Amino acid sequence: MAMNENLLRELLEGVRDGRVEPQAALERLRRLPFEPMGFANLDHHRAIRCGFPEVIFCPGKTVEQVRTIFGRLVEQGGNVLATRAAPEVFAAVAKDHPAAEYNELARAVTLRQGEPCEPMGHIAVVSAGTSDLPVAEEARVTAEIMGQRVTTHYDVGVAGLHRLLARSEALQSANVVVVAAGMEGALASVVGGLVAVPVIAVPTSIGYGASFGGLSALLTMLNSCASGVSVVNIDNGFAGGYIAAMINRQAAK
Repeated sequence: MAMNENLLRELLEGVRDGRVEPQAALERLRRLPFEPMGFANLDHHRAIRCGFPEVIFCPGKTVEQVRTIFGRLVEQGGNVLATRAAPEVFAAVAKDHPAAEYNELARAVTLRQGEPCEPMGHIAVVSAGTSDLPVAEEARVTAEIMGQRVTTHYDVGVAGLHRLLARSEALQSANVVVVAAGMEGALASVVGGLVAVPVIAVPTSIGYGASFGGLSALLTMLNSCASGVSVVNIDNGFAGGYIAAMINRQAAK
């Protein structure tokens, strides 16, 4: 099973109360920090430190490496996420784990295990245009596999501001808002001026030549005059969703 803080406490109490043999506990804890795999050192301790298991970043790894790492994480019993996964990666994973799901837009493979918790509050994920959906969906999938409730508000960019204003009440009810926008990236600043919660801006590489692959959106977001806007890397929907999940989880405490 995935070793989180509650399970670790339960295991130690079991040893104390005589319900678990010390040797059995030792075997469970032996691979707790990390598991050497030759091509990777799998971090089994991350769920205890950070609240969520290690996530697989697929680019640069072979299909077989991803399949093996995915299987090891499944054995730990927690939810599993692989990002930037090509269809052939999902095909290999699905042979071993038929319950795995693939979001083609987000290029994300997920596998849910155990009983889902009831999240407190929610995250709003916003995209400026339909072309920004892959990044927005990566943020949504990431936050949801981390146990968070997400609402989506897509294609509400500043070229048609009335579309965003029609969603302002819904955005104000969220604990945190993730905004994915390309072109000039102005949407994050506008959202930041409408809500009293943190806004995580994700610049996307969508745009014409002078957008420089998302650099123009990145610079716009970094120079936002809205005080509550923070920025992650270009096209990094995963980071936006992950940070939003952490904020929403803290808001529930």
